[in-house]
Amino acid sequence: MKNFILGLAVLSTVLMKAQTRIIAHRGYFQSQPPTTENSIKSLENAQKLKVYGSEFDVRMTKDGVLVINHDEHHGKMEISETSFKELESLKLSNGEKFPTLKDYLKQGKKDSSVKLIVEIKPAKTPEIENEITQKTIKMIKDMKLESQSEFISFSLNICKEIKKIAPEFKVQYLNGELSPEQIKKEGLDGMDYHYSVFQKNPTWIADAKALGLITNAWTVNDVAVYEQLKNQGIGFVTTNIPEQLKNK
Repeated sequence: MKNFILGLAVLSTVLMKAQTRIIAHRGYFQSQPPTTENSIKSLENAQKLKVYGSEFDVRMTKDGVLVINHDEHHGKMEISETSFKELESLKLSNGEKFPTLKDYLKQGKKDSSVKLIVEIKPAKTPEIENEITQKTIKMIKDMKLESQSEFISFSLNICKEIKKIAPEFKVQYLNGELSPEQIKKEGLDGMDYHYSVFQKNPTWIADAKALGLITNAWTVNDVAVYEQLKNQGIGFVTTNIPEQLKNK
């Protein structure tokens, strides 16, 4: 009987691992009522939805404050060339204040079941990228969020810097030009590519899985595309419609 129960537990674990899990892209912002991407509210919505994780974008202001914003500009202000005081004078479109990484992580800590998918955006020089990376990792460690945090970036330099500073963190590359074998050779944990990359390279999901790599696709906002990727065994998808894909 014990062996039977153990067998069921193992099978259940295997099936759970085989499921495609959902990451809310810049939080869950296409909610009812709608809110703003990369806002604290969008993260809170993703937490309420109980998806695997919520993705967000980290940049650094001219005076060294880590903030959450996808684009290089906040309004007409270039983030890397503007002080935080000036940037926070312009609120988000939902009325929230311009979010710092610290504020975002505080909200993230309220629900340890939802992973924080930290995208560190490329910067103008490798030196600035390294500074942002070091500051981000220090803040996550200071707030004791190591087990809840995973990293992604379009910058190979940032990805490698994360693994250099904190090899225990999971790091996935976003840009799409490296094969699974190359990702493995670079010492990274996985590939998080636009879904079209996997469509053009139909063996890459299976190849990556055979190498023990994480597979993720962005930004999957079409149920049919999701089903195709799921049938190929992809591990994760990042989406603007997490509520639609969650139970598919």
